Amino acid sequence: MLERYIIKDGKKMKYGYTTGSCAAAAAKAAAIMALEGKEIERVSIDTPKGWNLDLKVETCSFGDHHGTCAIKKDGGDDPDNTHGILIEASCEILEGSGIEIKGGKGVGIVTKPGLQISPGQPAINPIPRKMILQEVSQVLPVGKGAVITISVPHGEEIAKKTFNPRLGIVGGISILGTSGIVEPMSEEAFKDSLALEISVAAKEGKERLILVPGNYGRDIAIDHYGLHRDSIIKTSNFVGFMLEKCVEHGIKQVLMIGHLGKFVKLAGGIFHTHSKVADGRIEILAANLGLLGARQPVIEELFQCVTTEAAMEIIEREGYHSVYDLLCQKAEQKAEQHVFEQLEIGIVMFSMDKKILGLGNNAKRLVEEFRNE
Repeated sequence: MLERYIIKDGKKMKYGYTTGSCAAAAAKAAAIMALEGKEIERVSIDTPKGWNLDLKVETCSFGDHHGTCAIKKDGGDDPDNTHGILIEASCEILEGSGIEIKGGKGVGIVTKPGLQISPGQPAINPIPRKMILQEVSQVLPVGKGAVITISVPHGEEIAKKTFNPRLGIVGGISILGTSGIVEPMSEEAFKDSLALEISVAAKEGKERLILVPGNYGRDIAIDHYGLHRDSIIKTSNFVGFMLEKCVEHGIKQVLMIGHLGKFVKLAGGIFHTHSKVADGRIEILAANLGLLGARQPVIEELFQCVTTEAAMEIIEREGYHSVYDLLCQKAEQKAEQHVFEQLEIGIVMFSMDKKILGLGNNAKRLVEEFRNE
């Protein structure tokens, strides 16, 4: 168990760990048992967050050059549908070198393009894969390789309660996590903590801010545009709420930099960008492509996409790159309407590989003004 806590709304809340951490720990434990031929009770791994996890091995079996064990997922005080489930790994030791990672029963298979994993591959995301490779490599002797198979008992049933079916991931859950750690956070507490940053910025005399949903937007603001780090504030999915807070605290200009999958929603007047609240990404893209003259077969193909990254391939193929500037312009208009024209708002959209796709008219000017501060 991870015994780390954070105080939220005066409450002591417990951190948890991701399915990716469980998979990495199970894989490492299975490899150790396959190599040593004996049972182990606990296993230690590092996480991308920088925290070490010392986890209990729930079940195990081993034989000649083979080991299997499971780790229980703990969502802490921010549990989801995977809280308490077992993530299982089996390891087969081979002569030679290299580590192969496979998906077993209960791990979904990607069937459509546009996700971080290619169609036909198990839904084990890049950072969990990296964690598995790192942890297993630490215990493999020179001249030995391994085949690691990640499985999730009851994973297919659990997946029905997630967004996986909508994303074209079939047969089980995804193995996820970017930091390896689950941070407990109520939505209201999260919003309050984000809004506090705007309050602090305003008290420092700032009248211009850069709002980004997450780390990618922050990186583009700093690395691509050379903007000041101390003017950047994260919004998470609460775009409308954060714009309202900007008005409340006297901010005059806001430059927003975000991924197409989030910000295309703004062009349709959706200001809470979590998919459980509202989606419409493909519908908004399709409507605007139609305005640019896209043929019906192109629109129909677009509706087969489960992500905006997949839709981008069709847009590029058909030569409708101008749709991105159009979407940015509409997002600027909708965002300013949302706050009754009390803010000047610029919108920049980018792709998953951090390529700038489009800028609204306000953004083209604001980027230069922010650079020259």
